[in-house]
Amino acid sequence: MLSRVAENIYWMARYVERAENTARIVTVNANLLLDLPKGIAPGWRPLVDITGANALFEEHYKDYSERNVVRFFIADERNTGSIASALIAARENCRTIRDFVPREVWELLNEIYLFAREDLPKGMTKGGRHAYLKRVIQGAQNINGLLSGTMLHDQGYDFLHLGRFLERADMTTRIIDVRSANLLPEETTELRPFETIQWVSVLKSMTAYQAYRRSEQIRVLRGPVLRFLFQNGSFPRSVVHCIEALRASLSKLPRNESALRVAGRLKRNLEGTEPRRLNQQQLHAFIDDLQVGIGELHEELARTWFPPPPETQTQSQTQD
Repeated sequence: MLSRVAENIYWMARYVERAENTARIVTVNANLLLDLPKGIAPGWRPLVDITGANALFEEHYKDYSERNVVRFFIADERNTGSIASALIAARENCRTIRDFVPREVWELLNEIYLFAREDLPKGMTKGGRHAYLKRVIQGAQNINGLLSGTMLHDQGYDFLHLGRFLERADMTTRIIDVRSANLLPEETTELRPFETIQWVSVLKSMTAYQAYRRSEQIRVLRGPVLRFLFQNGSFPRSVVHCIEALRASLSKLPRNESALRVAGRLKRNLEGTEPRRLNQQQLHAFIDDLQVGIGELHEELARTWFPPPPETQTQSQTQD
């Protein structure tokens, strides 16, 4: 497969996943703030913290108000993590590889892109936001289902999987890191019911609440939630499930040795740690290690299978 095609398929999958994840975290944060008293509600800044885009946000906005943060994540094309930006990028990547994906995928992606753009004024209102974000989430899921059911399961599909599950693993670790840091201290016994509400919101950010209850069969607690989201291989948004999916796709590709080594380190790190035993500082360090590994895996994919950046190509031509 041509390296440029592989790269475009990979990034199309990442951006579709990113649009869905962004819609999820905005929806869940709005619901969380309705459930918590004003004095302890985390506000809207944690969403910006999750994506690590604080410098960009503060460059263009005065404060972390609901209006500003929602605009940043839904409509601001300067933010590569916004729904608008992700759908534009997904559509552009899909446009360049239309011969490699089913026509219906291109049509559906266009439909979601046009909806997101034309209904944006309604999506920016409190009354219209929920329906707008729900449509984006359903659209992304429809695209993934259509790709799974109609695209050839060849090398192109393997790169699609790599993009989807790398993006998903990255977002899962980010949500856990920021949301757990914003939870109430364990010694605040009188506020313990609100802590449960916040852990429920962590699960709901990944549509994991029902799966958690079926799997763990106990009430929502910090330790079991961490174990479930990091180490439950049966849940498709857990970190270990994402890493296993990445390893399965990598195993089918040529010249996969270096990438498999990185993925193997990630898996060993997950298996060798009991997240529920970590305090907040240790949990943050553990997640930092995972995120570094996820970044290294992306770099290895790009180095092995994708064309070099234009600057690199120019330098090598000059040297020749």
